[in-house]
Amino acid sequence: MKGLKAYQQVNTQTSITDADPHKLIQLLYNGALERINMAKARMQAKDYAGKGQLIGKAIEIIGGLKSFLDFEKGGDLAARLEGLYDYMERTLLEASAKNDMAKLDEVADLLRSIKDGWDGIREEAVSKSAQVG
Repeated sequence: MKGLKAYQQVNTQTSITDADPHKLIQLLYNGALERINMAKARMQAKDYAGKGQLIGKAIEIIGGLKSFLDFEKGGDLAARLEGLYDYMERTLLEASAKNDMAKLDEVADLLRSIKDGWDGIREEAVSKSAQVG
């Protein structure tokens, strides 16, 4: 088990080191979704401490996504995303406090929708960053 965790950590660190800015955001979305799914499993197993830690990690990741928002270039879209991320953080806190699986599903669905849009602009984002560099 320790070997698997060590491999996952090295694999994650390598992914982050090799990632362009667009890929970093994708990794954050994936990480948040993974933590929410793991929290659901902990909630079902009545491991409330584990659930709380995983939801806390998901909230931290969403905070990281907020920190990437560029209000100069993103304008109204960045402001809307900030509001949506704030809503997700509040909803995750509520889900944790009330052990509400539906709230976890709601945030996961919102994250998947945003992630799908982000994944859809991958080629455009990579070609723009190549032109800048």
